[in-house]
Amino acid sequence: MRTISLAVLGLLATTGFALAADPSGTWRLDNGKVTVKVRQCGAEVCANIVGLKEPTYKDGKPKIDKYNKNPALRDRPLMGLAVLSNMKPTGDNTWAGNIYNADDGRTYSATMTLNGNTMKLKGCVAGIFCKTNTFRKLN
Repeated sequence: MRTISLAVLGLLATTGFALAADPSGTWRLDNGKVTVKVRQCGAEVCANIVGLKEPTYKDGKPKIDKYNKNPALRDRPLMGLAVLSNMKPTGDNTWAGNIYNADDGRTYSATMTLNGNTMKLKGCVAGIFCKTNTFRKLN
């Protein structure tokens, strides 16, 4: 039994699960523009928008996903919108998956790295044109 337990622990350590921090919680972009709730979605990590600095347009209507490439999705509200998906552990405190950018309606490959109460999200086009955003943990 002890041998099996040690083998399982060794397998988890080599796949990155044992050493990865838990990114779950509420995170705010450094500029305050967006707040997301990160959580476990099965074996992956995902996130949804839970707060916006400016949640409505000038006319008072809630902001929507108006730049989505799929016209059928352009009326959905930004609040609650899934922005991180398929984030899988790739090493110590790092994950890789997809990030949706409601500012242009595109989904990009992304990496997420945790360092204490700081989360860095890097989205890339073709692996060479990248932008990194920094989030701070609220809880």
